[in-house]
Amino acid sequence: MITIFERMNLRDHFEEGAKLADTVLRDDAFLAAMERGAKLLVDALGSGHKILSCGNGGSMCDAMHFAEELSGRYRDDRKPFAALSLSDPSAMTCIGNDYGFEHVFARQTQALGQAGDVLLAISTSGNSANVLAAATQAKALGMGVLALTGNDGGALAGVADLEVRVPWSGYADRIQEVHVRCIHAWIHAVEQQLT
Repeated sequence: MITIFERMNLRDHFEEGAKLADTVLRDDAFLAAMERGAKLLVDALGSGHKILSCGNGGSMCDAMHFAEELSGRYRDDRKPFAALSLSDPSAMTCIGNDYGFEHVFARQTQALGQAGDVLLAISTSGNSANVLAAATQAKALGMGVLALTGNDGGALAGVADLEVRVPWSGYADRIQEVHVRCIHAWIHAVEQQLT
């Protein structure tokens, strides 16, 4: 008898995700980029700077999750870290209405960012116009730009100081699954180094 689990190919879904997780675990270049990303975040927070984060759709949810885990808590009780997701709906709709949607993150970056801060720019394609504009603005301010991408890295790969690219060219959900692992690993590294 075929179960609903098998009929809906749910097992395949989990197996595909596990294969990609295994691929990145065995990718020395990917893991080295992760380590450099952790150092960038630790150095910024450890020297009194802040982290801004942005993305669209599921990537915005990841950006929000990253910031709230740093300013709130991840695993253990500890001091809060200065992190903010550029996701305020009133700011986004105001900026989008007055300047255009491609500026919703750049304008907030210009208002809140300073030299020494870091922007975590999340885009599965690497080609989101508003994320690219924020990265460009961050660079102009002397901020570090850490990018989480997938596919071929898109235009964001050429703007970021450091890119962590998920080696996947299929549907974005797989890339996002690895992005969440990256975010959790970085938060854990920050907690280990700074508490």
